[in-house]
Amino acid sequence: MSPRNSLAEARRTRERIVQRSVDVASVEGLSGLTLGRLAGDLGMSKSGLLGHFGSKEALQLAALRQGAVIFDREVWRPAAGAAPGLPRLRAVCAAWISYLERGVFPGGCLFVSSTFEFDGRGGPVLALLRRQFRAWAGRLTGELRSAVARGELPPETDPEQLVFELYGVMMSLNHTLQLSADPAAVTRAERAVDRLLPQPAGGPSEKLA
Repeated sequence: MSPRNSLAEARRTRERIVQRSVDVASVEGLSGLTLGRLAGDLGMSKSGLLGHFGSKEALQLAALRQGAVIFDREVWRPAAGAAPGLPRLRAVCAAWISYLERGVFPGGCLFVSSTFEFDGRGGPVLALLRRQFRAWAGRLTGELRSAVARGELPPETDPEQLVFELYGVMMSLNHTLQLSADPAAVTRAERAVDRLLPQPAGGPSEKLA
């Protein structure tokens, strides 16, 4: 096998490991990522896994980074083409609700479950989670400030408070879908977003979608 083919194969193997790690972590938590478990799932040896990830912590960090790629693909990219400000925010929230409703991660939102798992532990995993949440909150806050500047939201709007409340809606939706699979949960989340982010002037009158 040529060096180029070897590198391509190593990259594909690493991608398989990371994707399986994301799926397992969303259901069983990041602590459930053991080399033995993953080796069995993927038909690999533990030593083979160690060749790609030298520690469990490295595997956890890789799973979170891949989770962020998936979240961006599912939630931000579908909304990125909308007009800045309120239209984009509503599009983001619609995509966010859809992401949770469709169960993109088998066990619900990877970041919500990982935060509950690591919030009292400290260390590199919690530090990465904090950076990821800050980055997402910063993106939402920027769109809210744009909406205020465009006159789409009242000038006294507190963007940080609105982000806090939007997080609450989505975490509640994730919790309700995972705990009880309540079919009304999505509609409740849509109504909550409609109260927080009213339709832009002249926009369509239908519900958030």
